[in-house]
Amino acid sequence: MTAIDEAFARLRAGDPLTRAGIGEGHPLHSDLTRRGISFAALGGRLEERWHRALAELAECVSPMRGTPALHEGGVYHGAWLESTATISAELLDRFAPSVTRTTHLLFAEHQRADGLLPYKVTDAGPAYSQIQTVTPLARSVWNHHLLTGREGAHDLVYLRRMYDAMARNDAWLAEHRDTRRTGAVEAFCTFDTGHDLSPRFWHVPERCFEGDAARYDAEVPGLPFIAPDLTANVAAQRAALALIAVELGEDPEPWREKAEASRAALFEECFDQGDGLFFDRLADGTHLRLASDVLLRVLACGIGDDRLFADALERHLMNTRRFLSRAGFTSISMDDPRFDGDHTRNSWAGPVNFLTLIRAAHAFEAHGRIAELSLVHRSVLASVAGHDRFPQCLDPWSGDAGYTERYSPAMLWLLDALERDCGILARPDGEVWLSGMAPTRLDHDRSARAVASARVVGGFRYELAADDSSVHVHRDGAAWLRFPRGWRVILDTDGEVSGVVGMSPSNVAGELQTETSSLTVTLAPNERVAVASSRIVARTAPGFTPPRH
Repeated sequence: MTAIDEAFARLRAGDPLTRAGIGEGHPLHSDLTRRGISFAALGGRLEERWHRALAELAECVSPMRGTPALHEGGVYHGAWLESTATISAELLDRFAPSVTRTTHLLFAEHQRADGLLPYKVTDAGPAYSQIQTVTPLARSVWNHHLLTGREGAHDLVYLRRMYDAMARNDAWLAEHRDTRRTGAVEAFCTFDTGHDLSPRFWHVPERCFEGDAARYDAEVPGLPFIAPDLTANVAAQRAALALIAVELGEDPEPWREKAEASRAALFEECFDQGDGLFFDRLADGTHLRLASDVLLRVLACGIGDDRLFADALERHLMNTRRFLSRAGFTSISMDDPRFDGDHTRNSWAGPVNFLTLIRAAHAFEAHGRIAELSLVHRSVLASVAGHDRFPQCLDPWSGDAGYTERYSPAMLWLLDALERDCGILARPDGEVWLSGMAPTRLDHDRSARAVASARVVGGFRYELAADDSSVHVHRDGAAWLRFPRGWRVILDTDGEVSGVVGMSPSNVAGELQTETSSLTVTLAPNERVAVASSRIVARTAPGFTPPRH
């Protein structure tokens, strides 16, 4: 029996919900059962870590103010707009969409009469002392709508409720967070961006003046900051609201015009062409020149073309003197004298944060840079496989677990990374990604010999198993596809092969074998071929940026 055969057998013999202790009464149970989600690994601790992530994620889903909701976890009680209800809920959508929906609606339910959404909701109630918004809620709502299959009138009620709430919040921001009338969005305090302990906000209050999100302390030099991450968030939010408007039968043009105005203001006020970075603009018109994860936040909001992203990779993100640490992307550039890698605190002054890691995929995937993303994931997976908990922060030098535990973004990162790099990932647009970078080459002797995963998508049950050389995919119990390590095969909405992409940092030559045909091709890193009737009909190659030293 080969390692792949063993992996398939182990996958089919497993009972992930029982092993994770998720019983029938739990909000995750029916969603996970319906999607047939399972994972197995031969050797190493990844299988144990995957099931532990599922078990602790279940502990982070519980009733809040009468409805099942995702909780941030760790020391953070409740759901937070910057993360829990947005990027975390977006990842949870592939596993438990019903909880994503109720978490979204929780924020709409507790919207203030003047239009401000709470920055968090806990059992004690909603809170409004800052805006704390980083990932666009509207994008998460739109992707949920697409991923759940546009399920009739009930779904449109949800979509309308969220659309109206987000439109009112947009109006609140335009009225209260653009005091200089630049068209951008301003930060009034540290917690507006969630950048605790960052030198970005040294000598700036943690909360807005007197706990009022519409006020800043005029005695604080520099305030208000024109904030690139808040402005990019609103630009992305407005672009997604335009898509929702079309679905609801409304005119999308006002939102498209507002989104473009936000993008223009972002570049006019915050972008430094020479450095290739986005900086806060202070009240005196100067830039606060700090290289931070603001860059990746802006890019993850869909800002910038392929050329800008390639420059960001070359100069900053894949540079080991700047942001590319051993354990992923740091929160401050490592060559800045203010960098502090202390991972034992809730800090954005240097350590790697799992929120940065789960947001990053949006930027890399949008520009077809999956080989770089997979390369970064490899070193983080090696660290996570050896952890005894799910923390917020990682030590940039060693990858050791840092501040807090039972932190839901860390659990969701692991579940997402294993699907994204070597599993079955269902996309909001209806595509299915079958990826083949098995975690068989991890440091610290934490590799698996082979891994396998299962998921039901579009009425088919897919099972994928991979070792260090090949990937086998079964559909509805029968052998269906085979391809080499280092490729991602893309299925269209009908479940047919529509493309193949190179995920490896090196060229990979091989054969895509189906039940009835085969296709031989060599793919460079990130190179993509479009496929129709088992023939290559187009090629694109955005290039590849290896780590710079």
